[in-house]
Amino acid sequence: MVDKNTIRVTIDSMANGGSGIAKHEGKVIFIPYTLPGEILDAKIIREKGRVAFGQGVTLQDASADRVYPKCAHFGLGKCGRCQWQHIEYTAQLLLKQDVLADQLERIGGFADADVQAVIPSRGEWGYLYQMAFKISTEGQIGLPSTDDGVLMVIENCEIIHPDLMALYDSLEMDFMGMTMLKLQLGSDGSTMLILYVEDENDVPELSVDFPASVNAILPDGVPINLIGETHSRYTIGEQTFRVTAGCDFRPNIGQIAELSTLVSKVLNITKDDVVGDLYGGSGFFSAMLASQVKEMVLIESYPPAVHDARENCADLPNVKVIDGAVEDELYRLNDFSAVILDPPSDGISLALVDALGNSTVKRIAYVSSDAATLARDCKRLASKGYKLGKVYPIDLHPQIYYIDAVAVLERG
Repeated sequence: MVDKNTIRVTIDSMANGGSGIAKHEGKVIFIPYTLPGEILDAKIIREKGRVAFGQGVTLQDASADRVYPKCAHFGLGKCGRCQWQHIEYTAQLLLKQDVLADQLERIGGFADADVQAVIPSRGEWGYLYQMAFKISTEGQIGLPSTDDGVLMVIENCEIIHPDLMALYDSLEMDFMGMTMLKLQLGSDGSTMLILYVEDENDVPELSVDFPASVNAILPDGVPINLIGETHSRYTIGEQTFRVTAGCDFRPNIGQIAELSTLVSKVLNITKDDVVGDLYGGSGFFSAMLASQVKEMVLIESYPPAVHDARENCADLPNVKVIDGAVEDELYRLNDFSAVILDPPSDGISLALVDALGNSTVKRIAYVSSDAATLARDCKRLASKGYKLGKVYPIDLHPQIYYIDAVAVLERG
């Protein structure tokens, strides 16, 4: 018997965002911690037009892909960092493939997108070499909870590397005046704290025997070294990369080589190609693909990342590093036979879309960390004459709904 305050629904599919989707009396209802095919009693928490947001009350018929979560902090009213610990890993991969195809169809208009099987992560747990923690106005550190604005203080995290969890457990310092803390681990086992402050006066004084390197990041993005090293080092294949505090990189280090191979594969690059590496960061793609092309031209606007890229590619004479915003270097596009796009999660600008449309660039590898913006940008590029080819999802975030992928776009 269904309680009068609940509704009985069947989960039809998964949403980009990690919640299951059900329909009831003309409304689309998003319910977290569910799986397609499950039947449950749920209550409506919030409504907005024909969309509602619900909460499971009683699970009537569970999916065979449901598993017991590994982390004690996982679930409703708890830590919001993971959304899918209740889903068996191979099922997570299939769901990510389905969600990506759905986003490409609904947002991009690609009804027949050729979305390949998701390349699995080498590690399902303990795979993150960096984790960002929020800091409350009272100086408490934690992770975002499922309740908006509430900080979740954790005792353990199953997706970060155990050495970072050990560092987290050892922290005994005042975090007042700081907005965010990042813990970072290098391939050599060295650890780092990165403190984001609102004002230079909030930079703390620390004892020289602190057990990790410490750097502060000012509001304008400028890093300040406080103790130890300014950067972490990562060994990928036979190459070692430096990444300065404040620079973005993919924290699932075990997947970077696979991602680089994927980019090379979709571009089908040769020794005759001059490739533009746009939003090139610290130079991972340029350094790893340089031996396969005539020239790599990396464009990056964040000064510490530019410095890293020059250091990481110092022994590669066919790599050129440009310090500047992509939108300020659009005149260079006609120099490239192929382009790697690796933008932030909000995607590429209309100015870049227009410039690519007017350029002689034949092939694009779009490296995406957001399915919705990938679909939107591919639609825009298609309007400029590019044809979407195969899309290769790769899992960099087990237990989390995030979908990373490499899409190839070509034109004659």
